[in-house]
Amino acid sequence: MSTPATRRKPPRVGDQPLFRRLLIGIVLVLVAFLILAPLIIIGVEAFAKGWQVYRDTITHPDTRHAIMLTVLAALVAVPVNTAFGIAAAWAITKFDFRGKRFLLVVIEIPFSVSPIVAGVAYLFVYGLQGVFGPMLDEYGIKILFAIPGIILASMFVTAPFVARELIPLMQAQGRDLEEAATSLGASGWRTFFSVTLPNIKWALLYGVVLCNARVMGEFGAVSVVSGNIRGQTNTLPLHIELLYHDYQAAGAFASASILALIAVFTIIAKVALERQGAGRVHSPATRPSLVANTAEKTS
Repeated sequence: MSTPATRRKPPRVGDQPLFRRLLIGIVLVLVAFLILAPLIIIGVEAFAKGWQVYRDTITHPDTRHAIMLTVLAALVAVPVNTAFGIAAAWAITKFDFRGKRFLLVVIEIPFSVSPIVAGVAYLFVYGLQGVFGPMLDEYGIKILFAIPGIILASMFVTAPFVARELIPLMQAQGRDLEEAATSLGASGWRTFFSVTLPNIKWALLYGVVLCNARVMGEFGAVSVVSGNIRGQTNTLPLHIELLYHDYQAAGAFASASILALIAVFTIIAKVALERQGAGRVHSPATRPSLVANTAEKTS
């Protein structure tokens, strides 16, 4: 008669070598064809006609203007959305107020709305036939088909990135540290910079990196509000499309290689931040020591 100690447990699904190898093989094939193959093609086609063509494309005035416009949009949208994400996460996780759930839903809207739909909505808000269009035109303020419209569209599609990284972390961390700092006489700003910011810095940088990558590669909303004016309102993704439609495949791939390079650096930064502890939540066992550190910082 077998005892419970001698009974063999049924094998788990992951312990079956055939299933494990099949699953790993499927994942590797999908990664190779869906991710690695396009990146390799971009690199190969970018230099297909030689270094001279690649350099001429990158240094062309239209390409340089597209790069500068893309960088400008990132320089404005990323800091604004970073400040918005911090403020939204702080308000949602540290305070109780009416409408908190509604605010969470509003923050998620850019993820559920197509960027093209967002661009069309901006047309009906700031266009000549829109709500504020006639008034803006009267004062000579141009939003659409100009740089402000590109920045607004970029800010809309990237608004949730920082907030979504911070809110779960700050909810898990609770309010103990901030309440301890406040009870010791620390002001709101002192509490944020001495207590909250050190505990969320890696998650904050993680959200900033993702936000920047999305701004650089945004196409849908920007294509609607920019007007696709060559050398004036074309960001780098729009410039790539124009080159491709002009049958300048080498130039399109050369410009696309810049975005691919940004994507590679984004992945490297993402992995580095994850190793540093982005999104890591302190366990309850470490809370007493953190409260003690808070007392030292705010004393």
